[in-house]
Amino acid sequence: MSTTSTYVRYERGQLNTLGYRVYLKNSETNEFVSPFHDIPLVSGDASANVFNAVIEIPRWSNAKMEINKKEPFNPISQDVKNGKLRFVNNVFPHHGYMWNYGALPQTWEDPNVKDATTGCNGDNDPLDVCEIGSKIHERGSVVKVKVLGTLGLIDEGEADWKLIVIDVTDPIAEKLNNIGDVEEHLPGLLDATRDWFRNYKIPTGKPANSFAADGKFFDREFALDILKHDHAAWANLIKGGYDSEPEKKKGISLLSATVADSTTAKRENDEVFKLIDEANAKFNPEPAFIETLPIDAIHYIKKN
Repeated sequence: MSTTSTYVRYERGQLNTLGYRVYLKNSETNEFVSPFHDIPLVSGDASANVFNAVIEIPRWSNAKMEINKKEPFNPISQDVKNGKLRFVNNVFPHHGYMWNYGALPQTWEDPNVKDATTGCNGDNDPLDVCEIGSKIHERGSVVKVKVLGTLGLIDEGEADWKLIVIDVTDPIAEKLNNIGDVEEHLPGLLDATRDWFRNYKIPTGKPANSFAADGKFFDREFALDILKHDHAAWANLIKGGYDSEPEKKKGISLLSATVADSTTAKRENDEVFKLIDEANAKFNPEPAFIETLPIDAIHYIKKN
């Protein structure tokens, strides 16, 4: 258990297993919250260009973690494909992910709507962020960030925008206010980011990814438009915009502790704990956090 801002991280299960989860709790209200629905998108004054980002994957790590859209309170868990945990391969010269990777709460890339720039439907996830500051953030951290620009990844035929952001407390943050500032003060980072997203699936036998506008990095204003669009898509989802067409909600859990106008009624705190315990029991009979598996066992999981 550790604290980030007003949010407390609760790790359950064992890292690098199917049962591992990170839940978030608001320490001020003593309620478990959803990092998808309950953490506000905007941090403070909306005109200040400061937003909350939920870190799913710390820099240099390989486990593909993400906000679990289908479970109550949307804990962070490791992505699974064909019953196996997903890890990204190291793409030379990088070890795992080259930034703190995460998502913006209260955003949704709607899979029912075609994105105008990429020509593809959304990927059904919260909007992704690459946090480029110098600190390695813990999984489940809620970090205040500035938006600098965005890259339009097309991932297996889906629109998958990647916002470039920086922790507002980073020593270099004051110098970075738009995408051109990144190239000026961190030369080569944007090219490396594009190359990473183009190539990271090649070791698994898949083709290189493609991009909107031949891999151009769009500026802050464009990125903020994407953010506003995806926030509106989330608001439509949480307010019941697809209630008459449940298949378009893609099985997403809308359980929310704080969103007053969501279609899911606010739960009392004892009911929240009950739901969390039920979610833990489903995946792991022992809810306490256990240290990660030995490295040999991790290699075995990756190979088998």
